[in-house]
Amino acid sequence: MNYARYITAVSAARKASPIRLLTELMQRSPPSLISLAGGAPNPNTFPFKTASISIGDGTTVEIGEDLMKRALQYSGSAGIPELLSWLKDLQKRLHNPPTADYKPEEGQMEICVTTGSQQGLCKLRPLGCNIISVPSDRHGIIPKDLKEILSRWSPEGTRKPNSSLPKFLYTVPNGSNPTGTSLPEDRKKEIYQLARQYDFLIIEDDPYYFLQFSKPWAPTFLSMDVDGRVVRADSFSKVLSSGLRIGFLSGPKPLIDRVILHIQVSTLHTSTFTQLMIFQLLQQWGQKGFFDHVDRVIEFYKTQRDVMLTSADKWLKGLADWHAPAAGMFLWIKIKGISDTQHLIMEKALEKQVLLVPGRAFNIDNSQPSSYVRASFSLSSPSQIDQVSAD
Repeated sequence: MNYARYITAVSAARKASPIRLLTELMQRSPPSLISLAGGAPNPNTFPFKTASISIGDGTTVEIGEDLMKRALQYSGSAGIPELLSWLKDLQKRLHNPPTADYKPEEGQMEICVTTGSQQGLCKLRPLGCNIISVPSDRHGIIPKDLKEILSRWSPEGTRKPNSSLPKFLYTVPNGSNPTGTSLPEDRKKEIYQLARQYDFLIIEDDPYYFLQFSKPWAPTFLSMDVDGRVVRADSFSKVLSSGLRIGFLSGPKPLIDRVILHIQVSTLHTSTFTQLMIFQLLQQWGQKGFFDHVDRVIEFYKTQRDVMLTSADKWLKGLADWHAPAAGMFLWIKIKGISDTQHLIMEKALEKQVLLVPGRAFNIDNSQPSSYVRASFSLSSPSQIDQVSAD
């Protein structure tokens, strides 16, 4: 893979921060090292000394005085080493990525911790990207429509320096927000082959991966990535905490290294405290404990989804169309006889103290009308869901 063609001039010009490199070197050094290099404040002056965090299963996560000193200090931009190691083992178990044992320059899988997966995804529109919408149905992206769009270009165009051939495909493959659709394995394979043919990257943004309602879970793009062309974004926001802002990127080392350089000059690093708190919990649980917790979360959201589907069937039949989401926390509803739901939601629904999201909010051009609304079943009680459907 020639990764240079995917890297902007700004990104290519970035160099590693010498100060950041010294910080990471100091953290890997033995306690006997006498460092006069860093600009880190003395943790003895910080007012926070210890923390004890109660867990839902009755256990606690203890952060003693020595660990607290580290938790309140600067850390490496890629993430703390022990959490990175745990996440790498998790990805190998879940996805068995072919690139795990590649050489670094060949696209070996690398991981970095992000401040939620959103940190890696929010920069596209301000950069002036030419965004092309790909048609989808109840099973997600339609491969033949993607192929038709790509047919505007020749695959040989990838060898031209200023080719306008798309550089990457962005997709939410499970419980897609807002539609709730999930890509089946056969479509993923077709899409991956198109990526190979037209030499584009796949950004696999999968925040609802751990909220899939049926097993076995479909193989991921990362699991079929023999080239090192998939960058996968994962998040703990839906299963551990949305406020702690812990996500992680997995992908070819040459690209993840570029992300880390960007983190160095933007957020510096994800909160050391939240990383250590999450790691202490995951280490305490082990992978089995983590998956047991995920199963409990799935059962909660599956029950909530079924309540909303029952209420929709009871009150909206004949008035609207919808499909049961296979993952996530949203029901995507098409209102019959209405070309745009903006007025319906922002005025009439609000008058009845009900808030949903008008479909146009999810359009690439959100001034365009939409007959859809997005309803979330994550927070409301069964009786509230039924009341909203009746109204």
